[in-house]
Amino acid sequence: MELATTLKSQKVQNHVREVGINPNYWYAVGWASQLQVGEIVSVMIWQQAIAVYRDANGQLHALEDACPHKGVALHKGKVQGCHLACPYHGWEFNGSGDCVSIPYLAKEQKLPRAQARSYPIQEKYNIIWIFPGDPTLAIAQEPPCIPEFDQPELLMVPISAHFQAHFSICNENTMDVFHGFLHQNLQGWFDPVLLSLKETESAVSAEYAVSYKGRMAQFLGLSDRADEVTTLPVCVQYRYPHYYTSLQGVSSLYLMRLPVSPTESRSFALFFFKVRLPIWILNPLKPLLRAMLLRFVLPKFLAQDIEMIESEQQTYLANPQRRYVEINPAIIAIQRLIIRQYEQFMQQSSQSQPNGN
Repeated sequence: MELATTLKSQKVQNHVREVGINPNYWYAVGWASQLQVGEIVSVMIWQQAIAVYRDANGQLHALEDACPHKGVALHKGKVQGCHLACPYHGWEFNGSGDCVSIPYLAKEQKLPRAQARSYPIQEKYNIIWIFPGDPTLAIAQEPPCIPEFDQPELLMVPISAHFQAHFSICNENTMDVFHGFLHQNLQGWFDPVLLSLKETESAVSAEYAVSYKGRMAQFLGLSDRADEVTTLPVCVQYRYPHYYTSLQGVSSLYLMRLPVSPTESRSFALFFFKVRLPIWILNPLKPLLRAMLLRFVLPKFLAQDIEMIESEQQTYLANPQRRYVEINPAIIAIQRLIIRQYEQFMQQSSQSQPNGN
């Protein structure tokens, strides 16, 4: 559905700062290359603690981070072959969560019915993905498609972030191109114009025209000279629960949001840049260019965003009844989508219960 792009006052739906997630999607929880064979990591998806481990065969598994015997955190245990052993009594669980061994029981003795919840898990694009909802729905869903991942002519830069804020606040920051004012000392974008806005049941897509100028724009290939102003279209798509952004002919961004709790969020992002160099020159330079962007460019923009996002969260917590005014219709559309996805999940969960209970 096409929406109006007029900037006019609208009331913010405060309860968007309290809603939960629709868990029936794949959520990114970490970088796959950082979890080695035999290692375990604890992750949190909307207050669900999950122990992720890589077994002796290199396969990933995800179990509820609580031993069904005493409730001890399983991520504190150890990987033994293809199993995860609880640190307290050594009970072992396989990737499906079944208790397969208790070290102080005789081999012929029947094991208790101790079951740790398991979660669908996969690794793709060097990202670990977990499906925290109904596991029967996992096959019908897929992580975001990232065709740029295997294109050698692009420079890929991975970056993660941690926010002490509700995921709705983080999502609004990503959609709100008008906050370029915040980044003006970093030679960010300016003079944004909302060109188009579309909304579906599961996505919001906005197109902006933005202008760039300065050494940063020249470095990123936006212009040939630092004193030139270049205006380009930027497309921002929120495909619940993740983002895709493209700057025409220059760069693209895939941002995977991880809601941790009502006041904590994470993100795992992949930036792709078109560098105007032949591939035979670009490939050996990629590590250096990636290091430069990760040290001198991207973290500075991110730090400014984090400060604003966390300030917004703290103000909300201090007075949840405070009223706010928004004039960007893309933000209002994002709020509707977040609330709608949560309400749809709650309705489906209610209907799946016997007698609606």
